[in-house]
Amino acid sequence: MTSPAAERGREVRQRLLAAAVELIPERGWTAVSTRVLAERAGVTPSVVHYHFSSLPALLNEAVVGVMRQMLAELDGFLDTARTPADAVEVMLASVNQYTGADPLSLLFVEAYLAATRDDKLREEIAAVIDGFRGRLGHWLDERGVPAADETAAVLMAIIDGLLLHRGLGTRPDADAVTAVLRRLVP
Repeated sequence: MTSPAAERGREVRQRLLAAAVELIPERGWTAVSTRVLAERAGVTPSVVHYHFSSLPALLNEAVVGVMRQMLAELDGFLDTARTPADAVEVMLASVNQYTGADPLSLLFVEAYLAATRDDKLREEIAAVIDGFRGRLGHWLDERGVPAADETAAVLMAIIDGLLLHRGLGTRPDADAVTAVLRRLVP
């Protein structure tokens, strides 16, 4: 049984993480301050440092948690795909819900930029991506795709690239991209 104080602590921690996920796309990674974050979460600034060793640690945990969740959803899509071509179509369809200017796309772009200056964040993001890439490579290998691990790496890079391009306002023709990828993953 969990004590009421421990439950309140978990709830406050979750509010802080959720506030970070909202604020990063709104303001940019470097403009999220302890004060602004605490205000959004409805707590005092000292509570932020009670629950997290630092503001960057909080931001890192928030974004890495969202990335894990997103890639877990893609794992679910793989469970429903019957063929590698189906998996490619499902992955591309998942991209269509993002404009590149939506909060989740901006969160990821901000995190990637922050990771260029933060070794720990870069390692954490790389571990999440490598984990999914490994699962995707294994899934492709089980279905006879040649060079499955390399194919998984290329597919993930394409998905990331498509999302980044959307943020710049460019949208390659979805049918053309699907056709090219179907040649890569029949």
